[in-house]
Amino acid sequence: MDAVRITILIFFAAFIGLRAVTSLFGRGKEEIAQRMLTYTRDSSTMQKGEKDEGYKKPSGKIANAFRALTPKKILDKAEQDLMQTDILLRPEELIIIQAAAVVVPAIIALGVLENMSLAIILSAAGAITPTLYLRLAKVRRQKKFNDQLGDAVGIMSNSLRAGFSFLQTLDSLHKETTPPLSVEFGRALREMKLGTPTEEALQNMSKRVKSDDFDLIIVAVNIQRQVGGNLAEILDNIAFTIKERLRIKGEIKTLTAQGRISGIIVGVLPLVLGLFIFFTNPAHVKMLFTHPLGIIMLIAGLVSLLVGIALIRKIVNIEF
Repeated sequence: MDAVRITILIFFAAFIGLRAVTSLFGRGKEEIAQRMLTYTRDSSTMQKGEKDEGYKKPSGKIANAFRALTPKKILDKAEQDLMQTDILLRPEELIIIQAAAVVVPAIIALGVLENMSLAIILSAAGAITPTLYLRLAKVRRQKKFNDQLGDAVGIMSNSLRAGFSFLQTLDSLHKETTPPLSVEFGRALREMKLGTPTEEALQNMSKRVKSDDFDLIIVAVNIQRQVGGNLAEILDNIAFTIKERLRIKGEIKTLTAQGRISGIIVGVLPLVLGLFIFFTNPAHVKMLFTHPLGIIMLIAGLVSLLVGIALIRKIVNIEF
């Protein structure tokens, strides 16, 4: 047991030292990009009438330590998730929350209740919950953005017909629409004002919103800037296409409602039933966590449940 503890301590010491050295050499290259990202991100999310003072919230020593110890790919993924959900946290703060959601419930279950099985379950739930919340927030924000996009394209078309420039059109969208569309267009406009090319700013916006409909607008704008043409007329056609797609999606959602409800019942019912039996008759469920055959049955049931949910989602999610 002591050998295992010593091995773990040596591993963590080596990992911390390695991350400290790499962070010292890589910090200078990322500082300008990080400042630019902070400025374009947070200033565009201010409400009307607020002063443009930037995001001055300090990271703190713990957050800086997590940034130094966390691999860059994980930080980049966390930063991308935060940008797509427009949650005003730093990547290292998100990682701290995710780590706390895994560790704290397990410590409470082991230290207070002295139950290893419950600690494993709570740790697994803590690992899944923040990721699931980010995913749901991302999907919710993307849906709201797509719902607003058809009217926004109409505003763009009318503004261009009225003689506005493309930057003035984006500024009117930023001022006259509501989040998340106003936030994203304001962020793209600020990037352009700071010297980012229009095509690159729009591509950055496309990476954040992940919208197929918005990709049509980017293609139309890029083609018009290269070869010319009537951009207002093109945007009118795109607005019609977007509205028709939304209408068809609504019809498909209505037709597949029964299948989606069946998927929810299939996914939730075994978990609810298992928790009910666990709290009413723990001895009846204890064998599933202690006996080898029970653990195998538990894993097999969980895999079957996930496969069933995946198949139902595959059937009801119609892409076009």
